[in-house]
Amino acid sequence: MISLLNKLQDLLDITRIADFLAPLLLRLYLAPIFYMAGMNKYNSFDSTVDWFGNPDWGLGLPLPWLMAFLATATELVGSILLLFGFATRWISIPLMITMLVAIFSVHIGNGWLAIASGSGVFATERTADAVDKLERAKSILQEHGNYNWLTESGNFVVLNNGIEFAATYLVMLLALFFLGGGRYISVDYWIHRQFRNR
Repeated sequence: MISLLNKLQDLLDITRIADFLAPLLLRLYLAPIFYMAGMNKYNSFDSTVDWFGNPDWGLGLPLPWLMAFLATATELVGSILLLFGFATRWISIPLMITMLVAIFSVHIGNGWLAIASGSGVFATERTADAVDKLERAKSILQEHGNYNWLTESGNFVVLNNGIEFAATYLVMLLALFFLGGGRYISVDYWIHRQFRNR
């Protein structure tokens, strides 16, 4: 029995020749997300600074201009570095910090779900109420709008703005922090091969 299990494990281990795919796909998934987030902040930088600093309707963070600049720069530069797999482990650190700030200053009060759902293990009273709101909004749109045109690209949802997406990105970045950019298709791999393997 042990021999059979070892042979099965050996077969499974053959897949390690493609282990570079996991970090590559993580990088390619995260790069456009951080690029779009950074560009949104860059294109409305004054509003971002106001939102970061205002304690009444914003985040109430200290030094809002500096914090907005750091978040914007981290996301824009980080997206490029992730794309090429350059300094992957290093850029994962400030990107993880950005995600932690987002989780604890923006999303945590809304629970887990990014999109409100009336049922399931992560549903709350807040997300259950969203079901009624969504049904009401749909009936208004069906009565007063071109509902088929409005929904041809997808269904309407109620955004809950929970930690789901930020936590997912944090876990992906944590994986990249430990895995690095991956073999073959990352600048990190070639730098390491040239300068560290001597």
